[in-house]
Amino acid sequence: MNLIVNVDKNWAIGNKNKLLVSIPADMKFFRETTTGNVVVMGRKTLESFPGGQPLKNRTNIVLTRDAHYQVKGAVVVHSLEELLEELKQYPDESIYVIGGESVYRMMLPYCTEAYVTKTDHAYDADTYFPNLDEEEDWILEGESDEQTYFDLEYIFTRYRKRTTKD
Repeated sequence: MNLIVNVDKNWAIGNKNKLLVSIPADMKFFRETTTGNVVVMGRKTLESFPGGQPLKNRTNIVLTRDAHYQVKGAVVVHSLEELLEELKQYPDESIYVIGGESVYRMMLPYCTEAYVTKTDHAYDADTYFPNLDEEEDWILEGESDEQTYFDLEYIFTRYRKRTTKD
């Protein structure tokens, strides 16, 4: 299972249920990486999308405690156990956890790859992603050259969960 996230220099990911920054190349990477695959998110993440609608050309799975929550075009689950059962029908490599904070933290132990766009700026934020550079279980596998969008610098990185061979 994979996860995909954009973090600032403090590993912040959002503020008031909005992304901190929208970088076209990062959005393109997200779209190309997740299209045709399964995306796992919390209800607030879904509701932050345009019109609160599921992402096109993907299997959208939404985790919420609200037993009555329904959304057209998405599979709604209500617990970690129910989510893990639902995910059994998909190949691990086709699953991408896309947020928010509580879903990332809940699913991190089940993920083996993390695609992290690191933006070199500190934003006002109220939600954070675990700092993988400080997590013993994760190894930085690769990073792109520095990119710029106007005056914003960022890099694409890929982390891998350690195995017993590492």
